[in-house]
Amino acid sequence: MTVSNAGKVSNEWDLVHGGALDSMRKAFPEVDEPWLDLSTGINPFPYPWSLPMNSYAEHLPTRELDAACREAMADTIGTDSNKLLLGPGSELLIRLLPTILAPRRVAVLAPSYGDHRGVWLAAGADLIEDPDPLRFVRDVDAVVLCNPNNPDGRVFEPELLREAQHTLASRGGFLIVDEAYTDLMPSLSLARQGRTEGLIVLRSFGKFFGLAGLRLGAVLGPEPVLQAMRNRLGTWPVSGVALGLGTRAYQDEAWQQATRQRLRTVRERLDGLLRDVGLAHRSGTDLFAYVRTDTAARCWERLARKGIYVRRFSWSREHLRIGLPANEEASRRLKRALLGE
Repeated sequence: MTVSNAGKVSNEWDLVHGGALDSMRKAFPEVDEPWLDLSTGINPFPYPWSLPMNSYAEHLPTRELDAACREAMADTIGTDSNKLLLGPGSELLIRLLPTILAPRRVAVLAPSYGDHRGVWLAAGADLIEDPDPLRFVRDVDAVVLCNPNNPDGRVFEPELLREAQHTLASRGGFLIVDEAYTDLMPSLSLARQGRTEGLIVLRSFGKFFGLAGLRLGAVLGPEPVLQAMRNRLGTWPVSGVALGLGTRAYQDEAWQQATRQRLRTVRERLDGLLRDVGLAHRSGTDLFAYVRTDTAARCWERLARKGIYVRRFSWSREHLRIGLPANEEASRRLKRALLGE
């Protein structure tokens, strides 16, 4: 366990989120294009653009358009649309939460998505980073975790989380659950339970639907929290294009079901590839593999010099996260590079 009350997230070019292809090109100018970006846990088979975008881009977003997207998302995740607030991606919502809540002590799952650690440290909270943050529910004002977790894919059973929520709520605290990858495993979502006392759930559209640049996310929670967030986001926080496409995608249940199966199949192939090259210590989700190897730092650089960008971490020289190759050629290229060919 680590307890700290000061610090910041590293701003080194590719360590915060991945996806920094511009920086990679500058750092490795000898690489021939195209780069193969496997550094993000984003679906490489995105939802198809099938809307007349001009009709959404040429006018300010309407309340009706926002309501339609909220209702479509709420139907998909199994909650009431009145308990949801849409925002321009979950990352901004994460950063705004410390301006709404004021917990003195916060327990954060470690390792996990780095922004959660960073925002609460920046807000001056006493931070506990621990592999089992739920054991602190009687000692802290908030517990923060991802389910499934990023980057290792660890899963928390909903019943265990509901017990933690109840304990925190009885003390005026909050359980904050980042469900960015829960579209892969819908049964994990706490959005379905209905009761929001002491609970804040963050949702991301871009990862599962493969349209991260669209910037669409949501927060579910008690009305006072949602109202405070509305005041911070302003009148038009989400573009009309994001609302229109988000509505269509959330209504497309057949695409979602087929995509879960497709991602599962491709992830199994990636697991086989990694096993073949000797990377036996694997976990993750159906959107990425999380591997442990004593040569992670050298492996990362070797791949980068071959134009393959995978995720490394400031807190570990033994772990890498590898996204899904989108096709057979990408898989062969990754395998050759891992074998040093």
